[in-house]
Amino acid sequence: QVQLVESGGGLVQAGGSLRLSCAPSRSIFSINSMGWYRQAPGKERELVARIADVGTTDYGDSVKGRFTISRDKAKNTVYLQMNSLKPEDTAVYYCNLQTTAWNNYWGQGTQVTVSS
Repeated sequence: QVQLVESGGGLVQAGGSLRLSCAPSRSIFSINSMGWYRQAPGKERELVARIADVGTTDYGDSVKGRFTISRDKAKNTVYLQMNSLKPEDTAVYYCNLQTTAWNNYWGQGTQVTVSS
């Protein structure tokens, strides 16, 4: 019922930056949290960052201090600012939206590739 539209992935050099964006295809008024997960080849999906509707954030240990998640409630858009990118950040990044009823919606994924 809800589609998440992602953008901002691409290829960057190590030390560079990218900004990912994600928004639902239509307005939704029961958002508990939105966030980003990533999955590299041969690895499990892992939490990158999550932001609750009240504004609190949670980050994966490997990205703390480098990535920042934020949300524009007026646009229902979540952003992930990724700085000081490392080759190990290379993965497909998936946007996630969780409703207050604990329903989960996922984006199709956007590729982030960081070269050495």
